[in-house]
Amino acid sequence: MIAETFNLTDYCQRIGYAGELRPNLATVQALMQHQLRSVPFENLDVLAGKPISLNPDDIVAKIVDKQRGGYCYEVNGLFAMALQALQIPYQFVAARPMFYPMKRPRTHMALLVTLDGVEWLCDLGFGSYGIRAPLRLDVLETPIPQGCDTFMLSEEGGDIILKAQMEGAWAKQYGFNRCPVEWIDFAPANWLNSTHPDAVFTQKPLVVCFTANGRNILFGDSFKQVDAGITTQRTLAPHEHAAVLEEHFGLRS
Repeated sequence: MIAETFNLTDYCQRIGYAGELRPNLATVQALMQHQLRSVPFENLDVLAGKPISLNPDDIVAKIVDKQRGGYCYEVNGLFAMALQALQIPYQFVAARPMFYPMKRPRTHMALLVTLDGVEWLCDLGFGSYGIRAPLRLDVLETPIPQGCDTFMLSEEGGDIILKAQMEGAWAKQYGFNRCPVEWIDFAPANWLNSTHPDAVFTQKPLVVCFTANGRNILFGDSFKQVDAGITTQRTLAPHEHAAVLEEHFGLRS
């Protein structure tokens, strides 16, 4: 995943990271957390009818230069560029979202990162119940607390399943296998997610940004804040959207 315009220094400035840059787990964790807290998951271009480009240079221009966010292909694609710059091995995986009532295609994209022979799941683009830090793929059926959230990886039918603890129960988020996927393979899924009338991204605003103790979520007219396990929620009037997007997500209209 290479963009001629990607610069690791510019990327770190965009996500507010000033720490060490080494090909190790500590750096990957730090970059992931800083990006999650500064680059929102958002579908505003989809709603505006703008095409979502998978060209790596376009992703850099949108997120780094224009201070925007994006959805899974864009934010995980940008993270892959940082991994590439650090010479950290990774591969893309195609994941099947599993929180829908009906079976869905493998339209979500995540990353498997290899550090010292250990594989880790990294994902910065799964919205409200996305992981907050890398998860070891060889640790299964074990609850892993991450801040105010708890996750677990399981194996079912050859797939690895990401589960999140919600209201005291485990809820499946998505499933994937280790079959290597190339960047171009996500073009059909990107087209479906950005154009199909049944896709959640074409229906209403969905903006998520992580905080130190939780996350802020805008979905339609509902604005939810989760902080240290406590949730507050309110309905926004039309004139409030722009101010909320700027104050809580760093997005200017």
